[in-house]
Amino acid sequence: MALFSSLSERLNHIFSKLTKHGRLTELEIKGAMREVRVALLEADVNIFVAKKFIADVSEKAVGQEILKSLNPAQQVIKIVNDELVALMGSTNAKLEVADRPPTVIMMCGLQGAGKTTLCGKLAMLLKKQGKKPLLVAGDIYRPAAIHQLQVVGGKAGVPVFEKGTQNPVKTARQAIDEARSMGYDTVIIDTAGRLHIDDALMQELENIVSEVHPNEILLTVDAMTGQDAVNVAETFNKRLNVTGVILTKLDGDTRGGACLSIKAVTGKPIKFIGVGEKLTDLEPFYPDRMASRILGMGDVLSLIEKAQEAVTEEQAKKLEKKLREASFTLEDYLDQFESLKKMGGISQVMGMMPGMSKLKIKESDFDEKKVDRLKAMILSMTKKEREKPEIINSSRKKRIAAGSGTSVQEINQLLKQFEQTKLMMKQFKSGKRLPFMR
Repeated sequence: MALFSSLSERLNHIFSKLTKHGRLTELEIKGAMREVRVALLEADVNIFVAKKFIADVSEKAVGQEILKSLNPAQQVIKIVNDELVALMGSTNAKLEVADRPPTVIMMCGLQGAGKTTLCGKLAMLLKKQGKKPLLVAGDIYRPAAIHQLQVVGGKAGVPVFEKGTQNPVKTARQAIDEARSMGYDTVIIDTAGRLHIDDALMQELENIVSEVHPNEILLTVDAMTGQDAVNVAETFNKRLNVTGVILTKLDGDTRGGACLSIKAVTGKPIKFIGVGEKLTDLEPFYPDRMASRILGMGDVLSLIEKAQEAVTEEQAKKLEKKLREASFTLEDYLDQFESLKKMGGISQVMGMMPGMSKLKIKESDFDEKKVDRLKAMILSMTKKEREKPEIINSSRKKRIAAGSGTSVQEINQLLKQFEQTKLMMKQFKSGKRLPFMR
């Protein structure tokens, strides 16, 4: 469910033991740091990165001002959080923009990392920011690579410049001329990948760099490959001097070694992370937010940003009014499922909520198919039943179950969940604004 769930769970277990002590000794802190080191190595963090991280944390954590403080455990956790942020780059690394358009972004990486799809995701993200991007098909070797980029570009609503199997260096040059004449302010070049790094691949990429002088050379690496991703990043960086990294498939990576090691090993920042298969599943990388998620504190800022995209101000005000008046209905409950879907699904949203990592919740608990069944049950109710669920008696439950292809037991579970949700939301009746309202 949550990014780096295994590492997060281990760290929370280690820190929970520290918080049980009113005072901490240097020995207890060093013991905890040994456990943290093991947790990092099991998460496939580079061994030298892990050693330095523990040394830096330990040096600060055993200071007299920490040991004598009123709550040393919290101080230690804060130090770990700060060092995690520093390890991943401290601040959000933004894309460089050309003084004179177009800004040229060259995408590179091995086959299988999701580079071509990522070109479309990045184009869509930039389009949302008011940019006018042009995609360039520079992979002439992989079968159907050009067609794949055209399909992705079509879904993103972004044009694709292609010249078939013409030399990619020439195509890149012509694409930039096209962008200038047609008013495109950003050019994203999809380059060829290989199953492994070879000299022919690198030479072609170097030739493109020499020809078009890209503002950004972004390397796409598969987060699920762990330390292999770090090794790939190091090799590409030595030849191309990449400007940043995009980690893909982060939603499927339960360890996190690549995310925690790349900046320290290559010196190059992670600029974006891929967190799903949809074209909208690309996010700017914020080291402080990621550290917060790793330590089980959630990522409230990203959650708010997603909510603001999914819910209009008018919808938010309407929902806030209903919560204050305690008139939240099953119809509204159904609307919230739709909003969650726009925000990336329940699994992603729950992973950003503070404290979720401490709850023993399985991935299957947030199966999107279960959500579809809940929606089917609500849609099988009459308008009056959605507005006043208390009128749903045994015979109504049987009818709703038959209409939705579910069971009476599931109807009971839905009604119970709805009542629990209403109770949880009563906190907003006091006049507090919803978190996604400005």
